[in-house]
Amino acid sequence: MYTFSSKIKNLAIVLMVLGALGIGYGFFTAPKNIEQVEALLASTHGEHHEAKTAEAHQVEPAKEAPAQTEEAPKVATDSATVVANKLDSVAAEVETAHTAVTKKAEPKHEVAVDEHKEHQEHAEHILGQLQNKPWAALYVAALFIFLISLGVLAFYAIQNAAQAGWSPVLFRVMESITSYLVPGGIIVFVLLTLSGLHFNNLFIWMNEDVVKHDEIIQGKAGYLNVPFFLIRAAIFLGGWILYRTYTRKNSLALDETGNLDYYKKNFKASAGFLAFFLVSESMMSWDWIMSVDPHWYSTLFGWYVFASFFVSGITVIALITLHLKSNGYLEHVNNSHFHDLAKFMFGISVFWTYLWFSQFMLMWYSNIPEEVTYFKTRIDNFNLPFFGMVAMNFLFPVLILINTDFKRVPWIITMAGIVILSGHYLDFHNMIFPATVGDQWFIGISEISSICFFVGLFIFVVFTTLTKAPLLAKGNPLIEESKHFHY
Repeated sequence: MYTFSSKIKNLAIVLMVLGALGIGYGFFTAPKNIEQVEALLASTHGEHHEAKTAEAHQVEPAKEAPAQTEEAPKVATDSATVVANKLDSVAAEVETAHTAVTKKAEPKHEVAVDEHKEHQEHAEHILGQLQNKPWAALYVAALFIFLISLGVLAFYAIQNAAQAGWSPVLFRVMESITSYLVPGGIIVFVLLTLSGLHFNNLFIWMNEDVVKHDEIIQGKAGYLNVPFFLIRAAIFLGGWILYRTYTRKNSLALDETGNLDYYKKNFKASAGFLAFFLVSESMMSWDWIMSVDPHWYSTLFGWYVFASFFVSGITVIALITLHLKSNGYLEHVNNSHFHDLAKFMFGISVFWTYLWFSQFMLMWYSNIPEEVTYFKTRIDNFNLPFFGMVAMNFLFPVLILINTDFKRVPWIITMAGIVILSGHYLDFHNMIFPATVGDQWFIGISEISSICFFVGLFIFVVFTTLTKAPLLAKGNPLIEESKHFHY
């Protein structure tokens, strides 16, 4: 049996406490009214103006008086022509000024009113984005950590349905990770419900004032409406949690009784679950992620999101297994098991890149405004995280894990895993933030605190579950094959 060490437990608690404080700080410091936004804009404008002035002062001394050259005599002889041209220019300016005075087309006060109105609208827009920022940070972290657990559940179902012989020694690790589905799913559902109750503006299609003036969103109202949205979320979460609870119960009963009927039940349940998962996961990605940009859609999006959290889930399996192995547990896990996990990390990273490039390249090449705007926004305002996460999710793991020997080295797998998880967090950040925060983004206290809180909660739930059952699924009929697996 596994014993939850006090160091890891304390680490989880500290992460949760610090994360909760940081999340509260993020909400507390978000601007509450337009006056605060205007003060922020004035301060930013002042700093920008000072920077421009300093730059101008630095540039001015560099200007040199024109050097005297052979052309000087020629310039002197043409001075009469220059004076004539200047007189013509002055006459033209006088005529233009006279026309402007006599015409009086637009009174100055009307221009001032328009500028003030435009300034107010801009300030209101910035206010909405800054108020969304702590919500977006909280939502991205909650969703990403929850989907890691869901990715592990899908991997577990695949192993059961395929009757894989290499993986049963890892089943207890997978079952423990999927235990986070319950608390994580509840938190995500609460956040979605708060969005539906207009506590935030993460989903613009939930704003009735916007929908009134948007024909595209009106055309999707039969699907994108709050009651149906929450009903679908409840069905998805209910189905995933039900499968996890059912298979976990059967797995423990199989250990206690040795009755293979429980194994057959899990096999059938896994096959049925995978069919449900393929549909529910795609719809989940449309609802919870893609609908923050309700004008944009991609037929690849469900697969793209799946690849992101699937490889993240497999990576977490590898990291937790490495930790347990290094502390004397999981004695039957060998280098071949790590090699297979690293192969999945490598392979799904390539698959994710294929989907990312296919979605990006086809839309960028076609240059249809409704499609390319999605990427234009991210390239202009999120350039570093947008291309940075491609390097973290593709270049780094592929260059490191393409080597067969490296797939068996614990510290290399750990390093690659941390980079992969960081990169896919950025991927979810890039999917949510541009539509909810716009160009008012930065990785600050809200983002770091949110991820700390949910990582702490994840560690606490998962490692607590590890203590509740033996780490070896001894009743599984393929357990001996898994114990002696060598590649």
